[in-house]
Amino acid sequence: MSFLGYRKWPTPASLCLQRTRFSLADQLSPQVLKPMWPFMIAGSITVYYVAKIQDMAVRSPEYAKDPKNPYATQIANSSAH
Repeated sequence: MSFLGYRKWPTPASLCLQRTRFSLADQLSPQVLKPMWPFMIAGSITVYYVAKIQDMAVRSPEYAKDPKNPYATQIANSSAH
């Protein structure tokens, strides 16, 4: 089947679904996750550093004593020790 003269190119997921020897998870994981590993690593690094920056911002002296800070009591208890 073609759409406006373009041929349907096979994708890794469609190639995996044609084989029925293994379960669906075994078929999709290697071929779909293999090209995605750099994005997964970059995403996890980004989440880690955003959480670290958020924690540093919440614990900064300017906002540590702010009553609207949900972590104010926790910060006060940890700095008292």
